[in-house]
Amino acid sequence: MDSSLPFFAFLSFLIISATLPFTATSDTIKVSLSPSHHHHSSSSDPYQILNNLATSSVARAHHLKHHNPKTNITSSLLKTPLFPHGYGGYTVSLSFGTPPQTLSFIMDTGSSLSWFPCTSRYLCSQCAFPNVDPSKIPTFSPKLSSSGKLVGCRNPKCNWLFGPNVESRCQDCDDPTSKNCNQTCPPYLIQYGLGSTGGLLLLENLVFPPHRTFQDFLVGCSIVSNRQPAGIIGFGRSPESLPSQLHLNKFSYCLVSRRFDDTNVSSNMLLETGSGSNDTKIPGLGYTPFYKNTNPAFHEFYYVTIRKILVGNKQVKVPNSNFVPGPDGNGGTIVDSGSTFTFMERPVFELVSKEFEKQMGNYSRAREVENISGLAPCFNVSGHKLMDVPEMSFYFNGGAKMGLPLANYFSIVGDDNVVCLMIVTDKGVGEGARGGPAIILGNFQQQNYYIEFDLANNRFGFAKRNCA
Repeated sequence: MDSSLPFFAFLSFLIISATLPFTATSDTIKVSLSPSHHHHSSSSDPYQILNNLATSSVARAHHLKHHNPKTNITSSLLKTPLFPHGYGGYTVSLSFGTPPQTLSFIMDTGSSLSWFPCTSRYLCSQCAFPNVDPSKIPTFSPKLSSSGKLVGCRNPKCNWLFGPNVESRCQDCDDPTSKNCNQTCPPYLIQYGLGSTGGLLLLENLVFPPHRTFQDFLVGCSIVSNRQPAGIIGFGRSPESLPSQLHLNKFSYCLVSRRFDDTNVSSNMLLETGSGSNDTKIPGLGYTPFYKNTNPAFHEFYYVTIRKILVGNKQVKVPNSNFVPGPDGNGGTIVDSGSTFTFMERPVFELVSKEFEKQMGNYSRAREVENISGLAPCFNVSGHKLMDVPEMSFYFNGGAKMGLPLANYFSIVGDDNVVCLMIVTDKGVGEGARGGPAIILGNFQQQNYYIEFDLANNRFGFAKRNCA
């Protein structure tokens, strides 16, 4: 839990929670996906916006790299809109409860628990963004739903977060023969890089209008949060994730281009449910198999294997130990929609950035912009009629190539005279940042790509698209 989250707030939610009243054909679930955008009060400065996003990307990388894990249906395709936002994520609108209450959630492939801001007493510290009034964040009201109920300590779904020994933490529940166990599942506290949230677990209806309802969906009722102005829908690989609970065969999305400003443009996210396993590959998509990390601490993540990185026509000589997790689980690449900028461990980043510096030697470094934006390297391109930037490509196991569009790895920063590499690393040197995935492929690099997580066939697919 973030140290800035007030301890009295955590105690208050325990008191409040004790008084909460809870009593083989194919079609589509489709939701809209949009870039999420909320600025800090000082973020009218474009350099500060980028610095905030770079800092949050590195902080999230630390969280992911030092992850502390919790211990016959007809096929259907669900579709939902996906919206971009400027605090780095993309949101979907989903409905919970009876009657349904609709809220926006950040779509996150790097975590598994879904949760919403909950009750009228919801408290979000450090959430004073210009477009967000912390006292008016939309919340779910359990007392207005007839289908919600608290999760009991002996409910198997409580084990998803707290492990098989959770009953020993619950009064009158540690004795299997006891009939007096009526305690709820313990409260959860979850860290997201710079943010955090805490609350109690519910079983609630997840509704996709007009005709699909998933009963007893495990979801968090968060009473306190830090730097979390919206709830999260977890698309990770743990049992409590949305893909696991809905038994998805696959899910896919196409992230619209974002420039960190408010927009109503969205794209669709598709969710294919059911037990059918269609091995048909979509024409034009490159595929690479998911890699299974043997370290249980990282089972929640979607690993893929990069074979090589090219800058221009030059292969960057990255040691293979960075591309494939070792016996301890460290190394490798994960795909994370919750990270804004791609993160590379410093040894990898330095090799990549130095190759860009070498091939862009005719431009001078913009050191001042680097210092205030948190990005590097940055180059001054004033006086050049044409900007000559080498291509950047990832080659994956199985032969798939992701040749990034220029806008996905270099961007104009501030005025038109400076461009910066939109990949981040830890500023420190040493072993403190080592461990976990060496590369985290963020959503900025996924813009205008159709992305497919084919769970039934254990593969990751992608192709360039105009997502708008």
